[in-house]
Amino acid sequence: MDVFVYGTLTEPDAVAEVADSFVFVGPATLDGLRLVEGRYPTLAPGGETAGRLLRTEAVDALDAYEDVDGGLYVREPVPLDATADYPETAAVYVGDPDRLDADATWPGSGPFAERVRSVLDERGVRVRLTHRDPV
Repeated sequence: MDVFVYGTLTEPDAVAEVADSFVFVGPATLDGLRLVEGRYPTLAPGGETAGRLLRTEAVDALDAYEDVDGGLYVREPVPLDATADYPETAAVYVGDPDRLDADATWPGSGPFAERVRSVLDERGVRVRLTHRDPV
């Protein structure tokens, strides 16, 4: 699975503590969500966020690291703008700003995960691979 990472998991040593096997596919940008600092980094509607595209099959380990079962973060698929040899979607983890003491608002009512999904769908949030500068 391809995962857009934007915080601690952009560092190889941090990923190695969570996943046995992984590769960074390259730099990427998340269009439609901006980085917000809190107890841990999270995202809020609007803007864009620079990060990396991580490929791993250790989804359960990433979910545990992000405390998906405990509701700290949700994992959602978003479209991936890339060439045909990439998957159509990439996962993105979004942390609950209320639980992370982050200055972010997700519109709507209902559970956090539902509000995130609604914004992702309505605003066309997507990940795109970012071209590297020639060396």
